[in-house]
Amino acid sequence: MPSFDIVSEVESNEIRNAAENAERELATRFDFRGVKASIVFSDDVITVSAESDFQCRQMLDIVTKHVVKRKIDSSSIDADEDCTHSGKVFLLAIHFQQGIDQPTAKKIVKLIKTAKTKVQVAIQGEKIRVTGKKRDDLQAAMALVRQAGLGQAFQFNNFRD
Repeated sequence: MPSFDIVSEVESNEIRNAAENAERELATRFDFRGVKASIVFSDDVITVSAESDFQCRQMLDIVTKHVVKRKIDSSSIDADEDCTHSGKVFLLAIHFQQGIDQPTAKKIVKLIKTAKTKVQVAIQGEKIRVTGKKRDDLQAAMALVRQAGLGQAFQFNNFRD
Protein backbone atom coordinates (compact mmCIF):
# COMPACT_ATOMS: atom_id res chain seq x y z
CA MET A 1 0.00 0.00 0.00
CA PRO A 2 1.51 3.40 -0.95
CA SER A 3 2.32 5.76 1.91
CA PHE A 4 4.31 8.85 2.83
CA ASP A 5 5.23 10.85 5.93
CA ILE A 6 4.50 14.51 6.61
CA VAL A 7 7.36 16.03 8.62
CA SER A 8 8.66 19.46 9.53
CA GLU A 9 12.45 19.42 9.62
CA VAL A 10 15.22 21.90 9.03
CA GLU A 11 18.76 20.70 8.41
CA SER A 12 21.22 21.93 11.00
CA ASN A 13 24.00 22.31 8.43
CA GLU A 14 21.89 24.64 6.32
CA ILE A 15 21.11 26.79 9.37
CA ARG A 16 24.81 26.96 10.20
CA ASN A 17 25.69 27.95 6.63
CA ALA A 18 23.02 30.66 6.61
CA ALA A 19 24.33 32.05 9.92
CA GLU A 20 27.92 32.10 8.66
CA ASN A 21 26.91 33.83 5.42
CA ALA A 22 24.91 36.41 7.39
CA GLU A 23 27.94 37.01 9.63
CA ARG A 24 30.10 37.65 6.54
CA GLU A 25 27.56 40.10 5.16
CA LEU A 26 27.38 41.84 8.52
CA ALA A 27 31.15 42.43 8.41
CA THR A 28 30.83 44.22 5.06
CA ARG A 29 27.72 46.31 5.77
CA PHE A 30 28.36 50.05 5.99
CA ASP A 31 25.63 50.68 8.57
CA PHE A 32 27.27 48.20 10.98
CA ARG A 33 30.81 49.65 10.81
CA GLY A 34 32.15 50.41 14.27
CA VAL A 35 29.18 48.68 15.91
CA LYS A 36 29.56 45.70 18.20
CA ALA A 37 27.22 43.26 16.49
CA SER A 38 27.43 39.51 16.04
CA ILE A 39 25.52 36.50 14.74
CA VAL A 40 26.23 33.25 16.60
CA PHE A 41 24.94 29.75 15.80
CA SER A 42 24.71 27.07 18.51
CA ASP A 43 22.33 24.16 19.13
CA ASP A 44 20.06 24.98 16.15
CA VAL A 45 19.53 28.52 17.50
CA ILE A 46 20.93 31.68 15.94
CA THR A 47 21.59 34.41 18.49
CA VAL A 48 21.83 37.96 17.21
CA SER A 49 23.39 40.65 19.39
CA ALA A 50 23.76 44.38 18.76
CA GLU A 51 23.84 47.74 20.51
CA SER A 52 20.20 48.61 19.80
CA ASP A 53 16.84 46.97 19.24
CA PHE A 54 16.60 48.40 15.72
CA GLN A 55 19.95 46.85 14.75
CA CYS A 56 18.78 43.46 16.04
CA ARG A 57 15.72 43.71 13.81
CA GLN A 58 17.93 44.61 10.83
CA MET A 59 20.12 41.60 11.55
CA LEU A 60 17.00 39.39 11.75
CA ASP A 61 16.17 40.51 8.20
CA ILE A 62 19.72 39.67 7.08
CA VAL A 63 19.51 36.20 8.65
CA THR A 64 16.06 35.61 7.14
CA LYS A 65 17.36 36.55 3.70
CA HIS A 66 20.24 34.08 3.98
CA VAL A 67 17.97 31.34 5.36
CA VAL A 68 15.69 31.70 2.34
CA LYS A 69 18.73 31.58 0.01
CA ARG A 70 19.63 28.22 1.60
CA LYS A 71 16.16 26.94 0.56
CA ILE A 72 14.75 26.83 4.09
CA ASP A 73 11.14 27.96 4.27
CA SER A 74 10.85 31.27 6.13
CA SER A 75 7.75 30.04 7.96
CA SER A 76 9.98 27.69 9.97
CA ILE A 77 11.70 30.70 11.59
CA ASP A 78 10.47 31.38 15.12
CA ALA A 79 12.12 34.58 16.36
CA ASP A 80 11.48 36.13 19.77
CA GLU A 81 9.01 39.02 19.79
CA ASP A 82 11.15 41.35 21.89
CA CYS A 83 14.89 41.74 22.13
CA THR A 84 16.40 40.87 25.49
CA HIS A 85 18.38 43.76 26.97
CA SER A 86 21.35 42.90 29.14
CA GLY A 87 23.85 45.61 29.94
CA LYS A 88 24.77 47.45 26.74
CA VAL A 89 23.71 44.60 24.45
CA PHE A 90 20.38 43.61 22.94
CA LEU A 91 19.95 39.90 22.18
CA LEU A 92 17.48 38.21 19.86
CA ALA A 93 17.16 34.42 19.66
CA ILE A 94 16.04 32.87 16.38
CA HIS A 95 14.68 29.33 16.73
CA PHE A 96 13.63 26.95 13.96
CA GLN A 97 10.53 24.78 14.20
CA GLN A 98 11.44 21.10 14.24
CA GLY A 99 8.71 18.48 14.21
CA ILE A 100 4.95 18.82 14.15
CA ASP A 101 3.33 19.65 17.47
CA GLN A 102 0.17 17.84 18.57
CA PRO A 103 -2.42 20.59 17.85
CA THR A 104 -1.06 21.15 14.34
CA ALA A 105 -1.00 17.39 13.70
CA LYS A 106 -4.64 17.16 14.74
CA LYS A 107 -5.52 20.03 12.39
CA ILE A 108 -3.82 18.21 9.50
CA VAL A 109 -5.62 14.96 10.28
CA LYS A 110 -8.96 16.78 10.48
CA LEU A 111 -8.24 18.65 7.24
CA ILE A 112 -7.50 15.45 5.32
CA LYS A 113 -10.45 13.54 6.80
CA THR A 114 -12.97 16.32 6.06
CA ALA A 115 -11.79 16.39 2.43
CA LYS A 116 -13.11 12.82 2.11
CA THR A 117 -10.03 11.53 0.31
CA LYS A 118 -9.57 7.78 0.42
CA VAL A 119 -6.52 7.79 2.69
CA GLN A 120 -5.81 6.83 6.28
CA VAL A 121 -3.95 9.29 8.49
CA ALA A 122 -2.04 8.41 11.66
CA ILE A 123 -0.02 10.63 14.00
CA GLN A 124 3.32 9.02 14.86
CA GLY A 125 5.15 11.24 17.33
CA GLU A 126 6.36 14.34 15.47
CA LYS A 127 5.36 13.08 12.02
CA ILE A 128 2.17 12.02 10.30
CA ARG A 129 1.85 8.84 8.21
CA VAL A 130 -0.61 8.93 5.30
CA THR A 131 -1.52 5.67 3.53
CA GLY A 132 -3.88 4.97 0.66
CA LYS A 133 -4.54 2.58 -2.20
CA LYS A 134 -3.83 5.03 -5.04
CA ARG A 135 -0.97 7.44 -5.58
CA ASP A 136 -3.42 10.05 -6.84
CA ASP A 137 -5.20 10.06 -3.47
CA LEU A 138 -1.87 10.56 -1.69
CA GLN A 139 -0.94 13.42 -4.01
CA ALA A 140 -4.33 15.02 -3.34
CA ALA A 141 -3.59 14.83 0.40
CA MET A 142 -0.20 16.48 -0.21
CA ALA A 143 -1.88 19.30 -2.13
CA LEU A 144 -4.37 19.82 0.72
CA VAL A 145 -1.59 20.19 3.28
CA ARG A 146 0.39 22.56 1.04
CA GLN A 147 -2.63 24.80 0.48
CA ALA A 148 -3.77 24.77 4.12
CA GLY A 149 -1.41 27.56 5.23
CA LEU A 150 -0.88 26.31 8.77
CA GLY A 151 2.08 28.62 9.42
CA GLN A 152 4.70 25.90 9.33
CA ALA A 153 6.89 24.37 6.64
CA PHE A 154 6.07 20.75 5.80
CA GLN A 155 8.09 18.19 3.85
CA PHE A 156 6.84 14.93 2.43
CA ASN A 157 9.25 12.01 2.59
CA ASN A 158 9.37 8.19 2.59
CA PHE A 159 7.02 8.04 -0.39
CA ARG A 160 6.62 4.29 -0.94
CA ASP A 161 4.65 2.19 -3.38
